Amino acid sequence: MDLAKKDHKLEKGEVLPLMEAFYTIQGEGYHKGSAAYFIRVGGCDVGCHWCDVKESWNPDIHPVTAIHEIIDSAKKYSDTVVVTGGEPLMWNMNPLTQGLKSSGLKIHIETSGAYALSGHWDWFCLSPKKNKLPISPAYARADELKMIIHNNDDFNFAESQSEKVGSDCKLYLQPEWSKREKMMPLIVDYVMENPKWKVSLQTHKYLNIP
Repeated sequence: MDLAKKDHKLEKGEVLPLMEAFYTIQGEGYHKGSAAYFIRVGGCDVGCHWCDVKESWNPDIHPVTAIHEIIDSAKKYSDTVVVTGGEPLMWNMNPLTQGLKSSGLKIHIETSGAYALSGHWDWFCLSPKKNKLPISPAYARADELKMIIHNNDDFNFAESQSEKVGSDCKLYLQPEWSKREKMMPLIVDYVMENPKWKVSLQTHKYLNIP
């Protein structure tokens, strides 16, 4: 595929830079413990220094894959699909989600919310980052707010972000993995003092699954 044709198909959402896709257990947030098929899309410029999938940042190193291939694979597994990244909203998600919905699948997204919204989602997990804040429509759309706690100041950031989402949005504090032993006691105390929040853990890492 020549470059111009590839760029055109990417813009239309007919293809996506697919880093990986796999069937596993959702390890985090509201749906933890549920079986789901994960579609990890390459490309992200948010640049979190603690990101555990930095290999997802450069979309050019991941195969440009037709969405019908991605959808056909997803249909073989769970009735729930999680689209993550990278930052999936860098790309046009409308064709992918339309195809997944027409196959009767429930579709979740995990996003920083920093890009224009596209796609049709049954669950919208917003995880804001200080480097590149969400746009206003992302706050309004969020079903779940997942705040990563790396240091003490992140509690203040979490509170400022919680003021921007709807009243029905589920609120989670999750320790950054490398700081979990230091931050987990602080998160526990914080949630007990501020019970609007719940604790989220990366349980898939404790279970040693993808």
